[in-house]
Amino acid sequence: MAHEKILVTEDEEKISRIVKSYLEKEGFEVSVASTGTMALETIQKGYDLVILDLMLPDMEGETVCTEIRRFSDVPIIILTAKGSEDERVRGLGLGADDYVVKPFSPRELVARVKAHLRRMMGKDGQVLSYNGGLLKINIPAMEVTRAGIPVDLTKTEFSILLYLAQRAQTVISRAQIISSVMGYEFEGYDRVTDAHIKNIRRKIEENPQEPVFIRTIYGAGYKFVGKTE
Repeated sequence: MAHEKILVTEDEEKISRIVKSYLEKEGFEVSVASTGTMALETIQKGYDLVILDLMLPDMEGETVCTEIRRFSDVPIIILTAKGSEDERVRGLGLGADDYVVKPFSPRELVARVKAHLRRMMGKDGQVLSYNGGLLKINIPAMEVTRAGIPVDLTKTEFSILLYLAQRAQTVISRAQIISSVMGYEFEGYDRVTDAHIKNIRRKIEENPQEPVFIRTIYGAGYKFVGKTE
């Protein structure tokens, strides 16, 4: 049985009750916050994952996501009726790790929760170093530094960077990245992957427009080109 703590931020009682019930059946400890303010207060108690509605009564869920990212890299799964591709990309661009559109399958949501939490397990003891130590990836600590300065990646961004780095000089398709890192098929994976890569480049590249670590292979995907020491 799992013991991870999940915070569900949802003002529709029927939905929060269903989500809470399905997660608790899997052994998770679940708390519910019906407002953004309550979520930001509650998360200070320590949670392993947040499920976040974007349409809350007191503030936009996007604001909650941005505020959480100021102090935590906890996985955030957006659960919302906002289903356009642009809205998905915007949500991921704010630092969310995943995006689920209502109406949704509770079982699929649980599977996604498990996939994000599972990625935190089983890391080995390697520290990968590239370009003369300019970029370092500490796998067990899930930490990245650039020129010795810590890089603030979300868990999903870290997993994508690690996945590409461990397959250096190999072209990886967008579909491969999403299915391998997330652990399931994701509708609209092209824009979703691009949004994550854009965030990663902004954080690890000196000039994201002229990347030296992750290059776009047009029509094919992405390739990590950092040189090992």
